Amino acid sequence: MPARLKFYVDVERCIACYGCQVACSSAHEVPVQINRRKVITLNEGIEGQEVSSSIACQHCTDAPCAQVCPVQCFYIRTDGVVLHDKDKCIGCGYCLYACPFGAPQFPRDGAFGIKGAMDKCTMCAGGPEPTFSHEELHKYGQNRIAEGKVPMCAAICCTNALIVGDASRVSEVYRKRVLTRGVSL
Repeated sequence: MPARLKFYVDVERCIACYGCQVACSSAHEVPVQINRRKVITLNEGIEGQEVSSSIACQHCTDAPCAQVCPVQCFYIRTDGVVLHDKDKCIGCGYCLYACPFGAPQFPRDGAFGIKGAMDKCTMCAGGPEPTFSHEELHKYGQNRIAEGKVPMCAAICCTNALIVGDASRVSEVYRKRVLTRGVSL
């Protein structure tokens, strides 16, 4: 069985530089109103209580978006990456309401609730078209996973707050960071 890929955001290291958000949007040439990855700050302006995090699709094991989609446009790859087929998407918005992370994004609010084909974080794994095709690049962005690279957001993170990889490796990095927090080396 292939490794299960996961994201981890270390809020102790995130400095809200927005590098991950900008790199993602630029690498995938998404429309201005679409943010596959967003940086949020809680308790902004309250000294000592500000916490920033980068948030995107969490590629859930039991993906609620896939469970509610009436046209089954979502699919979960064997490596755990949750992707969708834009040609099947009808823009109903059910996935947006089901996702606790607000990952699905829609390009417009049209007449009768038609929102256009949904867009979301692909973990830089492309889409259902043949890998590296022009159609895949145009619809879904870069396929860095197929190239053996980490997603653009993690590659650009200057503080290594955002890491991605095999779930067991990500878990080990998390354990090490928690154990060494506050300990000067």
